[in-house]
Amino acid sequence: MSRLTTADASFVYGESKSGPMHISSVMVLEGELAYERVFEHINERLHLIPAYRRKLAPVPMNIAHPRWIDDPDFDLANHVLHRRVPEGSSLEVAVDEAIRINEEMFDRSRPLWKFVVISGVPDRTLILQATHHAMIDGASGVELIAIIYDLDPDGTPVHAPNEPWQPEPEPSAGELFSEAMRDNLGRLAKTDLSQIGSWSDQQQALMARAARIVGSFVTRPVVTAPFNAGLVGPERRLRWLEKSFGEIREVRRALGGTINDVVLAVVSEAVSRYLVAKGEAVDDQHMRIMCPVNVRTESKKGALGNQVSAIFPVLPAWPMALVQRLAAVIAETDRIKGNSEAQALTMLQDSAPEPWPVGMWPTQLVGGPYDPTALAARMPAPVLPAGVRPPNVGFNFVCTNVPGVQVPQYLCGHEVLHQIGVLLLSANLGFGVTLLSYNKKLVFGFISEPRLLPDVERINEHAEEAFEELLAAARERTSQLQA
Repeated sequence: MSRLTTADASFVYGESKSGPMHISSVMVLEGELAYERVFEHINERLHLIPAYRRKLAPVPMNIAHPRWIDDPDFDLANHVLHRRVPEGSSLEVAVDEAIRINEEMFDRSRPLWKFVVISGVPDRTLILQATHHAMIDGASGVELIAIIYDLDPDGTPVHAPNEPWQPEPEPSAGELFSEAMRDNLGRLAKTDLSQIGSWSDQQQALMARAARIVGSFVTRPVVTAPFNAGLVGPERRLRWLEKSFGEIREVRRALGGTINDVVLAVVSEAVSRYLVAKGEAVDDQHMRIMCPVNVRTESKKGALGNQVSAIFPVLPAWPMALVQRLAAVIAETDRIKGNSEAQALTMLQDSAPEPWPVGMWPTQLVGGPYDPTALAARMPAPVLPAGVRPPNVGFNFVCTNVPGVQVPQYLCGHEVLHQIGVLLLSANLGFGVTLLSYNKKLVFGFISEPRLLPDVERINEHAEEAFEELLAAARERTSQLQA
């Protein structure tokens, strides 16, 4: 079995009781689908996803990153679950229940994923699907969905495996330790010290650019928003907004930019309006947004794990006319592309020395009876009021765009009507946005930690207003050009 990469292992090391590191989505299906049918459906396809039967195997003293090994006690009933809300509940109530379930950490002694069937909403069934970030990123998560869901309401025939699954023997602690030592020595032997510092002029320029980008975080601090004014606790709240790609393309054709530019204009304007409504001082202030960039190559499609970099656009934190806001976003993203900032940060990430896993040993306690993060989850630190917040030398929130399939998908013959992305939150990031595209629609999923951002529905409402204003401006521009 494979050992976690540094990128994958970072999501294990960075996990806490207040910040579970799993990627999730809520699927809303047409009709009422029985839990037993979902269970059998997953069971029939389990052999197509070998990773779903693997669990983490920490190495003694953490002298190397954990390994994935077969779980000899694997039981599908621990992963495909059923939850019922009161009969006649609204869709919003059921989504709230899904988010409460999603707040729970995975049991690290088992494979790190789950499907939860939520019943009780008239003529609807919800599926919460959650997978640890150490296993997948957004792109590979969409590929997993393609295995479990069908493109035809009649389903896709799945051939049973030739032989029943048999787990490989579980290695002992001594075997894990010995193997880790061999891996460490083997990697050291392959290190070519002659290549250190022998970068091309282009590579040296990229590294210098990356250093300037990282340095700008300190030299150009951004607004410390209320949702950055403390460490997150374990609770979450989600609201969502759905828009058609047809309307988004109207905006693009009339006003320019990409789909991501339109999204960033809507989201950043919604946040700026929220800050003003809360009495925050935003004049001459900016916000910095982390936008993950998929760097998964064609050869790595179908592989799990994380293949991502990021860009960090800096945008005005004060409200603007939407056409002006979109122009500012386009100028910033064009600057980032022109400076090859994503490539520079990827090179910096790839060339940075790997952290010593042994220094991450205390993280093996997380989720167990001696979890050092459990007390902080029960008694979160206070949220700092305006006026005493330190300068923000990080970023304000994550806005990630996950492309999905643009045709209907089905589960056990039931059409998926909506797909809502659920972003993880950690550290002082009490707000985040997932854009999930599906069947010619784009869903804005706004998530918050309610101590830091108790009224995320206000941002959702501001985003609705901003999008409609941008669409109206685009249609007015089109009418002027056609006149």
